[in-house]
Amino acid sequence: MKEQLAAIAEKIKGLGPVEGLRYFAEAYPSQVVFSTSFGWEDQAITHMIFSNNLPIEVFTLETGRLFPETYYVWNRTLDVYQKPIKAYFPQAEAVQQMVSSKGPSSFYDSVENRKECCYIRKIEPLKRALSGHKIWITGIRSEQSVNRHDMSNLEWDEGNQMIKFHPIFFWSLDEVKAYIKEYNIVYNPLHDKGFPSIGCAPCTRAVREGEDFRAGRWWWEDQSKKECGLHAAS
Repeated sequence: MKEQLAAIAEKIKGLGPVEGLRYFAEAYPSQVVFSTSFGWEDQAITHMIFSNNLPIEVFTLETGRLFPETYYVWNRTLDVYQKPIKAYFPQAEAVQQMVSSKGPSSFYDSVENRKECCYIRKIEPLKRALSGHKIWITGIRSEQSVNRHDMSNLEWDEGNQMIKFHPIFFWSLDEVKAYIKEYNIVYNPLHDKGFPSIGCAPCTRAVREGEDFRAGRWWWEDQSKKECGLHAAS
């Protein structure tokens, strides 16, 4: 696999994000998917895919606990591009069992409970979304968290047995914002209210001045534990 990744890395070396996306779409037809949560980075990549008519499936995880503002961006994105975004929901029985036995806010009680909720609402649906595909496109950037500094824009995801490509991995947040402004891309208004990272509503708050980029995610937990598991395998 290292040799395969090295060969691919050589082929996409020097390519911009759109050209990199086009390479994978052509090299792996019907095998490329992009996961969006409708944040700044994901909206930029969605624009790249849709405006260039790249044959890449775009999907999102509908956890059932999203902000109203996130649904607004979702709807506006559909209106602007007139292209589908496939929604993956958690298994109803699993959600019912968890909420019935532990209540609707069990994730505040312990890290174990929070990880259980993340698994049911995000990880399991993600595995269904990725099934049958070979390339997973994400909006991950290097500066988003300490855990991502040592990552690369091209990786092998052992947990999901597929290649991951992060087309704007080396972009700064200012570059993302500039791209959003240049192409007049709809974005989540929560970003303008101190939310650099937006997930489920009960688990996300605004970041205060001087705080880490992801301080608003699962703020009641230790900093070292602030990953939901979507990208933990990398």
